[in-house]
Amino acid sequence: MKVLCACEESQAVTIELRRLGHEAYSCDLMECSGGHPEWHIQGDVIPLLNGNCTFTTCDGKEYINIGTWDMLIAFPPCTDLAVSGAAWFEQKRTDGRQQKSIEFFMRFVKADCDKIAIENPVGIMSTYYRKPDQIIQPYEYGDKAKKTTCLWLKGINKLKPTDIVDPGEFYTSPKGKKFSKGSSSDMARDENGKILSWKDPRTAKIRSKTYQGIARAMAEQWAGKVEQERTDEK
Repeated sequence: MKVLCACEESQAVTIELRRLGHEAYSCDLMECSGGHPEWHIQGDVIPLLNGNCTFTTCDGKEYINIGTWDMLIAFPPCTDLAVSGAAWFEQKRTDGRQQKSIEFFMRFVKADCDKIAIENPVGIMSTYYRKPDQIIQPYEYGDKAKKTTCLWLKGINKLKPTDIVDPGEFYTSPKGKKFSKGSSSDMARDENGKILSWKDPRTAKIRSKTYQGIARAMAEQWAGKVEQERTDEK
């Protein structure tokens, strides 16, 4: 399958798809942190959404009119959409940031592709668009963390849990609010292990990375091994 993983600098899902033999590419405004520039397109994803496009990966290789995408997996930014940032919604509505993010999200919904998956945390798109087809947790796929994740699906089956484990420990903030250590304080650390503040620009990048268990489930359940795919087509 030819797959575009939009807004995925981590390359978590891209790597799992490549492991199964698929022609997958990640695309993001940032350079990739997954270690495979040969699979990464750094730039605006919008011109690529409907396929039949030309692009250059970060290793300098040019791909000309590659045809349509068999699948689109998108991870649009949630900063202006997630309910965790509701305290700033009024300001974001006033200055137009939230509307811009809504419109960006909807570009993936309307993309010309038969198989589409859009991932985001709990947020306003359940109201502005529709309720998600599925809500998953990392601890259902082998990672000891709780991070409620919504999936909007088109032409794709719901994910099935692969390894249900303990949700792990929780961190209680000074204000008494509980956070899963696996998805907040434990993940948002610098190279020396120091916990990063919520305002640190690195925090959002670290927390947005797809858990390996979920990434693997997406690749295996939505795409499968190339050999199996070819067998099924016969």
